[in-house]
Amino acid sequence: MPDPARYQIPDPSVRLTDELIMQHIDRGSRVIDLGCGDGRLMHRLNDELGCDVLGVEVDHLNIMSVVQRGLPVIEADLDRGLQDIPDDSFDFAVLSQTLQQVRNPRRLLSEMLRAARRALVVVPNFGHWRVRLEVLRRGRTPVTQSFPWEWYETPNVHFMSMRDFRSLMERMGLRIVIESPIIRGRAVDRLLVSNLRADSAFYLVERGS
Repeated sequence: MPDPARYQIPDPSVRLTDELIMQHIDRGSRVIDLGCGDGRLMHRLNDELGCDVLGVEVDHLNIMSVVQRGLPVIEADLDRGLQDIPDDSFDFAVLSQTLQQVRNPRRLLSEMLRAARRALVVVPNFGHWRVRLEVLRRGRTPVTQSFPWEWYETPNVHFMSMRDFRSLMERMGLRIVIESPIIRGRAVDRLLVSNLRADSAFYLVERGS
């Protein structure tokens, strides 16, 4: 039985990430939103951009909220992959603040880019200087404003930095088209010290040539 607490990390920059995602989705696109929550982003994509949307969600209350919005959603555990989604069914796959919660991120990313031409991914950055300082100062799993959970409460399964994400993309043969560090609730151009300063990061990824 999937744990409904998983796949529901509150995104401190949710409004910003929604805007970033919408800026990079073409009008009228086919979009699958993985871990779609209550369908907030799907509603905007459908209403403002005329997108053909489909949500994937595990929590029953969220699924009911999506249905009440009049949008399509399927109940599925992302840890089991997207085997029911045919190849190239979508133009974009969205995964916001969820990748670090699944047990096999590499498999899910591969499945995303099998089902869609491009993937829009937002991930937390555990390379942030406050996280590093907490480890050095306390010698314990960090608890910061961006990561407020104790180690025994956190829904995170994996801990990655921006460098880790880039390395994984290279190993998988995927191409990062856009990387936007998010610092204090604001998307900025990539900096040499992004891995130290970014709370999270937005990526537009596509299949390699």
